[in-house]
Amino acid sequence: MMMTGIVVSDSILIVEFARELRRQGLPLIEALKTACHVRLRPIMMTTLATLLGLVPMALALEAGSEQYAPLARAIIGGLSLSFVVTLFLVPAAYLLMHRHEENRLSKPPEIGALKPAFQE
Repeated sequence: MMMTGIVVSDSILIVEFARELRRQGLPLIEALKTACHVRLRPIMMTTLATLLGLVPMALALEAGSEQYAPLARAIIGGLSLSFVVTLFLVPAAYLLMHRHEENRLSKPPEIGALKPAFQE
């Protein structure tokens, strides 16, 4: 649950900031580049703090802590992979989902497209 919450909030940071930049008039690619660049530091800080906090639990140095070590190792692996996915796959998916809006807004309508449907 903890790992999922962190990953979802990281993805929301990028997507929401990109949406805000697009509302301000930036093109889609520029908005995504800026959002990834600006939000990289908070995402990295959150991920690294969580990973470093889980290292003692993953090492299982204390008596009785070996039962939680596999959980900590799984969270470390999942969070590391999710960090990469958040930085590369989320912006790519956003680009694929919203590129048709960019194309529609940048092209003027063709003259033939403005004719009424009943004329042939």
